[in-house]
Amino acid sequence: MENSKIIIGYFIYLPLVIALTIYVSKMLFKNGKYFMLDIFKGKEDIALATNKLFEIGFYLINIGWALLILKIGYYSTSEMSTQTLIEILSKKIGGFSIYLGVMLFINLFFFFRGRRKSRQSLKTVNTPVYNVRNEQ
Repeated sequence: MENSKIIIGYFIYLPLVIALTIYVSKMLFKNGKYFMLDIFKGKEDIALATNKLFEIGFYLINIGWALLILKIGYYSTSEMSTQTLIEILSKKIGGFSIYLGVMLFINLFFFFRGRRKSRQSLKTVNTPVYNVRNEQ
């Protein structure tokens, strides 16, 4: 009976973390495309392609991590109760949610950093050059 509760835990955990990853990714990269357009100075094709590559990387890293921490370990001589399963799942899903939040902020940091670097390079390119003549 213990194994069946662990299997139920997997059937709850996997869809939740995958759905959460998809939701966070869609929100991040739907809005991130505006940063990419700004960073790449309106070159829509390269901005959208780069944004899509970041999105795929986000999926791979986060779903990979969710699968890596999948194991539900329960070591006891007694049968796992429903309460224990819920507590284990809350720790796993809560921990994964915190991890996703950290990943979200890391991505935002890179978006803002790229935007700032893009604007700095734009300022250095567009600085006016004055012709100074010696008038005697």
